[in-house]
Amino acid sequence: MTPTTTPSPTASADAECLALTRTLRRRGALVLSVFGLLWAFAGASGTGSGTDPVPVAIEVAAVLVTADALYLGYRRSAAPSPRTVNLPEKWARGVGIVNSVELVAIFAVIAASNAAGRPGLIPVGIALVVGLHFFPLSRLYDQWQYRWTAALLTVAAVVGLVLYAAGVTDETVRVVVGLVSAVVLWASAYHLALRG
Repeated sequence: MTPTTTPSPTASADAECLALTRTLRRRGALVLSVFGLLWAFAGASGTGSGTDPVPVAIEVAAVLVTADALYLGYRRSAAPSPRTVNLPEKWARGVGIVNSVELVAIFAVIAASNAAGRPGLIPVGIALVVGLHFFPLSRLYDQWQYRWTAALLTVAAVVGLVLYAAGVTDETVRVVVGLVSAVVLWASAYHLALRG
């Protein structure tokens, strides 16, 4: 008869922390990839009609990049994250608040831009809101790389605003902001999928 061993509380806590880290890593790769896809489709919509080869090529490439990021994020052979997350107390509540404020701000951007007769500012405003919401998420998820996600999305919004102020077409603004935002979100997804 072999004795049964009970895992130590420390080993159990470490296993739970590793499982949570892996879950958050996968969920982050999923969310970032899907929103990257949406931004790419928004950007592609500024390049012409749906039957033109350019938007179709962008959309096909976007689907492939998204599928690859999802595969990498969810593969069983993924190496464990080099570190476990150290989440603040009530982190999930904080994430809910940040995401709720983001959603309300996005609707406000859409309403204000349309009311002002400036729909070309919608992608600029949304990119700014999304970018800014990553600053508190970097702390709440203990993902330092979200700070550069936040900074780069904010830069995409500023570039879009400068282009809009310079008088370029709404479609050009949408292409630039949409595709830059997509690349930033995909880069973040790949970072989570490959490095944790």
